[in-house]
Amino acid sequence: MLWLLAHNNERSLGHGSVAREVWRLYFHWYGVLSHGAFPAHDTLWQYPPGAGAVLLAPGLVPELSYFQAFVALTLATDALVTAALARAGKRPGRTLLGAALWTGGLPLLLHLPLARYDVEVTAFAVLSLLALQRSTRACGALAALGALVKVWPALVLLGLERGRPTRRAWLTAALTGTVTLAVFVVSFRNPLAFLRQQGGRGVQIESLGGTALSLARHAGWPGTSRYQYGAIELVGPHVHAVATASLALTAAAFALLLVWRIRARHWSPATPYDAALSAVLLFTVTSRVISPQYMIWLLGLAAVCLTSRHTTQRPVAALVLAATALSAVAYPALYAEVVHCTWTGCLLMLARNGLLATAAVLSLTRLWRATRRREDTSGVRMTAVRHAARPRMSAAPGSLRSDRG
Repeated sequence: MLWLLAHNNERSLGHGSVAREVWRLYFHWYGVLSHGAFPAHDTLWQYPPGAGAVLLAPGLVPELSYFQAFVALTLATDALVTAALARAGKRPGRTLLGAALWTGGLPLLLHLPLARYDVEVTAFAVLSLLALQRSTRACGALAALGALVKVWPALVLLGLERGRPTRRAWLTAALTGTVTLAVFVVSFRNPLAFLRQQGGRGVQIESLGGTALSLARHAGWPGTSRYQYGAIELVGPHVHAVATASLALTAAAFALLLVWRIRARHWSPATPYDAALSAVLLFTVTSRVISPQYMIWLLGLAAVCLTSRHTTQRPVAALVLAATALSAVAYPALYAEVVHCTWTGCLLMLARNGLLATAAVLSLTRLWRATRRREDTSGVRMTAVRHAARPRMSAAPGSLRSDRG
């Protein structure tokens, strides 16, 4: 991955577009943040205030440029996640498959993970889930800190088993999030400016809605693609309706997850892990935006699932790996095909998003079946047999006897 990053300017590696995000955009934001303000009027700033802390961190590393420090910190975070997965995998009832998936799966995205801060975000979610067995408070605090960086890590708390430990985790998360947000409000100007920019986003070309509109261009739809809000989005008739439908599907996915939680009766040690992967998959596939770095989130959560022998998500993890590999083909290798909605680009995105949609449905289905009330039909049959075998009184006097087997 480092070698690919060093050769970032090659045509097949995106002509430098992957690394440019760090040394141009992130470094620009660092300059604004270091003066005590969030980039309120920058339409590209769409992140919660915790992201500011991550982007300021490279400036604290001595004797390195901002770009070098950013990559070094990302590598250190990657090592931390790998060590945590390996340590968890060595416990009784666990497996090292999670560490193997993270180690082998991340390079499928080529050098992209080293030039985005999603490895750091994923680390919060992974460490939160792995801390669950030892400290629910640590689980809640890490999830809250991750949510302040990029929102979605809050979903890892959805699958915690009902009871006092879960309430303790949720309360800790709420307190940690509130206190940390208050610190940002006091220390920086415009900490909530990201809400305005996030609300203005349209349909990104790599999302499921974007794939549908890209295919519609071949059927005569007059829309085009345009760079706005930090991504290539589709503009034209019916785009707003597609964006609204995506938001409605996201709301429906959340409602479905709530129904699952209410009706779930059986929790295994892996249920919190499986529920986290299922939730993030559902929110990813229904989103208006599916950037390639989102696959880092799914790889991390799938790796946590595979640390447990009780997980139901092994086939889902395989689908996530396949989708990750196709994401690297779409960006940066063939991104021009995707942007111009050629048949190659459309079919590539159809395959990638089809894998993600299949993974989301399969994930929720397997989670639902594993956690619903189990009807022990064999137990019912055994009860009937015992009733039939009860001692019976003979009609003849003195013939009362009992058979005990």
